[in-house]
Amino acid sequence: MKSFKNLAIAIIVVVIIIAAGAYATGSLGTTTTTTASDDSNGQEIQLAAAASLKNVYDEKLIPMFEEKNPGVNVTPTYASSGDLQKQIENGLKADVFMSAGNKQMDALIEEGYIDNSSNVKTLENKLVLIVPADSNSNMTSFEDLKNVEGNIAIGDPESVPAGQYANESLHNLGIWDDVESKLSLATDVTAVLNQVAQGSAECGLVYTTDAKSSDDVKVIAEAPEDSLKDIVYPVAPLKDSEHADAANKFVEFLQTPEAQDVFVEYGFTIHK
Repeated sequence: MKSFKNLAIAIIVVVIIIAAGAYATGSLGTTTTTTASDDSNGQEIQLAAAASLKNVYDEKLIPMFEEKNPGVNVTPTYASSGDLQKQIENGLKADVFMSAGNKQMDALIEEGYIDNSSNVKTLENKLVLIVPADSNSNMTSFEDLKNVEGNIAIGDPESVPAGQYANESLHNLGIWDDVESKLSLATDVTAVLNQVAQGSAECGLVYTTDAKSSDDVKVIAEAPEDSLKDIVYPVAPLKDSEHADAANKFVEFLQTPEAQDVFVEYGFTIHK
């Protein structure tokens, strides 16, 4: 009889334990709240961005994004948009591409690397004529470039959007032939800025944002509006991105008022 009671007690204990476990896991009909996992957590975004975006990204936007998205890291590669286009075509594992011109973005769309529906035109910039900060130059306009005796630094029109814009403006102003022999072609717009800041070029053509980033240069003039089409910066995730969730989230972040305010702070204009 005693052994029967012990067995009964043991069975009751087991039932209680099972019921408690079921209650804890919600299998008795109790509703439990679960937190949806963030598919972007732990992902690393490889960002391929035009050289003119380096300061705004490194100093403000990448830290802002990473703070808002713990566990997501952004690793940038900066170069001329043309060089980045070639790198992507040759296998660069980029997740997001941001160009300083439509030409490079359109080429990657045509080649199937980017879906046109995801291409967002975010920013605009201006092309300006700069000289060293301590220069006594009497230039006041782009037309005065034909009277320059030293080097004129511009981005290489073959691969650098800033150089392509410079080429377009100088041709439309009718002074390309007057300045061609004086041109010093640089690998990207940052190199143009450095040539002028260091005095190895008498003047140069860069974006407003580049000129604003350096105390070693000063702006003489802005490219006449009728000499140049709008300078637009498009951005898009790559189709074969291995981190699509994080890449899409980053592109969305760039379109927020908070991010756009930072772009404006650095001299960009928001594309309408």
